[in-house]
Amino acid sequence: MKLLQLTANTGPEECCLAVRKALAQLLRECEAAGLRVEQLEQVDSEVRGNLRSVLLALEGEGAGRVASRWSGSLLWVCPSPYRPRHGRKNWFIGGAVFDTGEAGDGSDELDDRDIRFEAVRASGPGGQHVNKTDSAVRATHLPSGLSVKVQTERSQHANKRLARALLAHKLTALADAAASAARDQRWRQHQDVERGNAVRTFVGERFVERLAVP
Repeated sequence: MKLLQLTANTGPEECCLAVRKALAQLLRECEAAGLRVEQLEQVDSEVRGNLRSVLLALEGEGAGRVASRWSGSLLWVCPSPYRPRHGRKNWFIGGAVFDTGEAGDGSDELDDRDIRFEAVRASGPGGQHVNKTDSAVRATHLPSGLSVKVQTERSQHANKRLARALLAHKLTALADAAASAARDQRWRQHQDVERGNAVRTFVGERFVERLAVP
């Protein structure tokens, strides 16, 4: 399983729209590759439907290959749909891939005795099915108090696995942040998306990929 995050960071609303379009393209690629995708977290932007960030879990053969294509700086070339007279046409977002459940990723170092799993009722849209299911899982890391919740239409066992992976990811991120002595520099690195050197470029409102010329 791979965790993949797409983020607009502190970019304008056009970047949040790019995340929305990138997510739709990513889901099409995962479907074509026969991968299972679970959306673990999302941060909405000010415009309805747009996303400042989204965190996904990709599972299946080839998940690493698909995820790696979205790792790095991603460029969308398109006139602003929100500011018609705005001269800027290049909008950058970022993609980052995190390993889970594999040697060396840190999740195997989590002691299950330090994790409390609770079955909770799912919430959010989904109608009667969501209202009646108890397959959602909350995982709490007892030493730190950090808690995550995962809800899907699959089993509690699957949700526990995703919750454990997400908890490991968040704990690793916290540890990395704590290890840095330069708080301001760390914040800038977290917020910035590299301009230039895009690993993939998409153009126009239809978000069509511009393939590199050999």
